[in-house]
Amino acid sequence: MEAHNVSAPLNFTLPPNFGKRPTDLALSVILVCMLLIMMLSLGCTMEFGKIKAHFWKPKGLAIAFVAQYGIMPLTAFALGKIFRLNNIEALAILICGCSPGGNLSNVFSLAMKGDMNLSILMTTCSTFIALGMMPLLLYVYSRGIYDGDLKDKVPYKGIVVSLVLILIPCTIGIFLNAKRPQYVRYVIKGGMIITLLLSVAVIALSAINVGKSIMFVMTPHLWATSSLMPFIGFLLGYILSALFCLNGQCRRTVSMETGCQNVQLCSTILNVTFPPEVIGPLFFFPLLYMICQAGEGLFLIAIFRCYEKIKPSKDKKKMTYKAATAEETIPAALGNGTHKEECSLCTA
Repeated sequence: MEAHNVSAPLNFTLPPNFGKRPTDLALSVILVCMLLIMMLSLGCTMEFGKIKAHFWKPKGLAIAFVAQYGIMPLTAFALGKIFRLNNIEALAILICGCSPGGNLSNVFSLAMKGDMNLSILMTTCSTFIALGMMPLLLYVYSRGIYDGDLKDKVPYKGIVVSLVLILIPCTIGIFLNAKRPQYVRYVIKGGMIITLLLSVAVIALSAINVGKSIMFVMTPHLWATSSLMPFIGFLLGYILSALFCLNGQCRRTVSMETGCQNVQLCSTILNVTFPPEVIGPLFFFPLLYMICQAGEGLFLIAIFRCYEKIKPSKDKKKMTYKAATAEETIPAALGNGTHKEECSLCTA
């Protein structure tokens, strides 16, 4: 056996015909459709000029790369040691930590009023770089945890498919924004509504497919690691981008991208690497991680939105004060013949 300290309960079994039932097929089709619609809508928020600017000055992309493939794998490895997880549990968490950024980060970045051009570029680049970084990171961090060769388990086909599902609809959205901007508002609004409705269907089908099996993985130490990992990603991603003086939009974008992982790739690797009788309920760990990262992301969005509602009231006071000052200075400026100078200063 290639793994040690297996703690999977002997009575654990996957639901009958798991992965081959009509509901499983329906879930896969809905997920693909939802991703295409979502990326088309998000693509409509992007602009060629801003994309080019991020490529010519890749400071944000470089910071995102360090955060994604530096912070998250190290965090996953450290949490495994801190909570003294057995080898299979530590490996499941490590695979999640070494995965590229997920598409959920793009939706969260939109809700956080982040830089969507940077967000989509980060997701695309991190997914492309995963072709080389995932095998390297898994080789480095899994030594002593797993005796086999994990780099052969990386789903290269799945990564390429993810890239295609991101690039094609986003490119269509970018062209639509450039050539037919009058339709963009309707595409974004309609896309978000459809995505929301499909999300409800995904949640319902996931609950039907998984059933009570996920309860096996909801142990205190796995709950703790699943909760801490995205939180640390969100926090350190923001701090790192703040240290390098990125603006508020980019900070929020890097934060969301760092904390959100592509759990589908993690599930694929676990499925390919271990049979159900070896990995046991940890087969569902990526789903637990997704629940935690989604919950924490929504919580951060709620905090940001509340802050945004409070912030304008302060800005209005400042604007009122500036308006009053301007009223006092304009008559004096008119008397001195410097009206144009003062107006240009106020506009600036």
